[in-house]
Amino acid sequence: MDRRPLSQLLLAFFGLTSETAPQIRFNLFTQIHEIVFHGNGGYSWETIYNMPIWLRKFTFNKIQDHYTKQKEEIEKSKTGSNTTNVMDSSGNINSPQFLKTMPKKPKSNFK
Repeated sequence: MDRRPLSQLLLAFFGLTSETAPQIRFNLFTQIHEIVFHGNGGYSWETIYNMPIWLRKFTFNKIQDHYTKQKEEIEKSKTGSNTTNVMDSSGNINSPQFLKTMPKKPKSNFK
């Protein structure tokens, strides 16, 4: 008995093969997780899973754009000209300039 696919394209179900199915499934569940997690409680897993593909992709892209813009604004505010960092890149605390120029308090004889 001949078990070749009946399709002229020689592909399985709409191009989904046993080699690509795990990656596609992983991508689907990652996208659902990202929408539910970063949607700030606005979406449930079931809602996103049953959502039409075009709407799920649209929602995912809107959330991704929002967080990308938010990250850019944070980076822009960090590199502003009037900002001073309290902590340097190695984790040491930078004391403000006015503390460095203040005179030392005289020692008191009272305890």
